[in-house]
Amino acid sequence: MAARPNIVLILVDDMGYSDIGCFGGDIRTPSIDALASGGLVYTQFYNTARCCPARASLLTGLYPHQAGMGWMTSSNLGTDGYVGNLNNRCRTIAECLRPAGYRTCMSGKWHLTFDKFVGPDGPKHSWPLQRGFDRFFGTTAGGGSYYNPPTLTRDNEQIKPGRGFYYTDAISENACQFINDHQRDHAGTPLFLYTAYTAPHWPLHAHAEDIARYRGKFRRGWDAMRKEKYQRMIALGILDARWKLSDRDEEVPAWDSLRPEQQDEFDLRMAIYAAQVETMDRGVGRIVDTLRANGMLENTLILFLSDNGGCHEEIHRKSADPATFGTDDSFESYGRPWANVSNVPFRLFKSWVHEGGISTPLIAHWPKGITAQVRLDAQPGHITDIMPTCLELAQAAYRDDKGMDVHDLAGKSIVPSFSGKDNGRGGIFWEHEANRALRKGKWKLVARGIDGPWELYDMQADRSEVNNLAAKHPDIVAGMAHEWDAIAAATNVY
Repeated sequence: MAARPNIVLILVDDMGYSDIGCFGGDIRTPSIDALASGGLVYTQFYNTARCCPARASLLTGLYPHQAGMGWMTSSNLGTDGYVGNLNNRCRTIAECLRPAGYRTCMSGKWHLTFDKFVGPDGPKHSWPLQRGFDRFFGTTAGGGSYYNPPTLTRDNEQIKPGRGFYYTDAISENACQFINDHQRDHAGTPLFLYTAYTAPHWPLHAHAEDIARYRGKFRRGWDAMRKEKYQRMIALGILDARWKLSDRDEEVPAWDSLRPEQQDEFDLRMAIYAAQVETMDRGVGRIVDTLRANGMLENTLILFLSDNGGCHEEIHRKSADPATFGTDDSFESYGRPWANVSNVPFRLFKSWVHEGGISTPLIAHWPKGITAQVRLDAQPGHITDIMPTCLELAQAAYRDDKGMDVHDLAGKSIVPSFSGKDNGRGGIFWEHEANRALRKGKWKLVARGIDGPWELYDMQADRSEVNNLAAKHPDIVAGMAHEWDAIAAATNVY
């Protein structure tokens, strides 16, 4: 294996499973596609269905409840699994890699600090610099304006954005600056860089020239686009042809039932969303170019993934005039119909633990370290696997010498797959807002809400979850439900 690599971890926000070009999407993503063509593409990788829980699992290798982040940072629900703040029973990737000799930098969205603690005076015990990072630029809170994001912070001090500020570009610029600074001041020392874009999370904010390039491209509507994308995904090898395209979501109207002015507004919403994704992709390209210019690209592992599935949330604040959409005078989302396209071929969305809420692309690019001959890898994996992967490659210890009482890692390293081997991944567990699931081998048990009945799907034959086999296999349902209860009890759920 190559010498300890630099690690660049790129997380995007609210991007659906099939938005990017190499997964069949309609949006131009040449930089991400290039990483995919030169690396490994994982087609059955999972996140945790929501923003804060996904970030907690990504950085700690634990199920989110074990890190105190079973829900969001807005509330402490009164139990250990739902305190809304990264707890002290976990260690972050940065906290483990820094003692192993890595410089640790972050650019972007943190969103692991209780909302009452994100003000300029903190308390700051769960801010990035207090959780292992040497440098930080970004926001400590969640979503907001791309032109004037709240809680914008450099290291430990909150700052104000300057004139012409656009957050996606600033995240990219600061990530590149961290790389340049590292090579100037710490050459010979490996780098861990966590880049967490807010794009394409609402609000719909993008540069006018980027929006203009997409205007009119989505007028053929979501019904036609879902079918077209599904066929492209099969042709690319992302989907098994046995997996059916799920029906249009029951709350989404037929495109042809809309008035022309409604179709025009929906085209605009999707154009802005696409512009947000393309701007993020340009930033990824800048990061790659900066690594290459510094002679670092060959021995850098780049990992790219999303925190949850496409977002169905209907957000309508500030101006309702479509002429303002994309600017700071508006605060809109692209809505449920387009999220149904983002998640093709799957059902449901962010927050649910059916495939539409938890499926993400994972792209791994490492010229010196990935030798697998097959570009597409269909092994199931989970966001908790990123931490143990980083530990293995960095030759870093998980537990420190201070006797911290941290939970055992839930994830499993994906390093074996870099050389074409099986990762040996066991079952994968989910709970979010009482949406529940367990995937074990070819079977997936899943339920909607606290009172929702268990559904059972054969993931080999029906990853789209259109043929519920629970009535046919009650013994499998009972056994997996019992296992789900046991994992829940052991990981601070409820």
